[in-house]
Amino acid sequence: MSLTSTKADGAQIVTVNAERIDAAIAIQFKEDMRSETESGPHRVILDLSAVQFIDSSGLGAIVAAMKQLGGGRRLDLAGPTPMVEKVFRLTRMDTIFNLYGSLNEAVAATKT
Repeated sequence: MSLTSTKADGAQIVTVNAERIDAAIAIQFKEDMRSETESGPHRVILDLSAVQFIDSSGLGAIVAAMKQLGGGRRLDLAGPTPMVEKVFRLTRMDTIFNLYGSLNEAVAATKT
């Protein structure tokens, strides 16, 4: 699993550099997210723009990553492809996470 991390406008941006978040990489994803976000800003933006497929294990890994952040920090999702966004909406996870159409929209929302 390849994640990269940067900071912009008071938020940490973690980019998923993989086409899939599924059962095969869910555990590694959680470990990598923990390493990337152990400390940092109040807000973490997960850039999903490269992800073409996500399954229930992938959803669970993202929820676990959110819980690992602890109280007072939040995880927002940016740039989901139509298929990935559909999975979040069908599972009602769009009520748990803020979904932004693009990374630029998510970063702009930091300023409000």
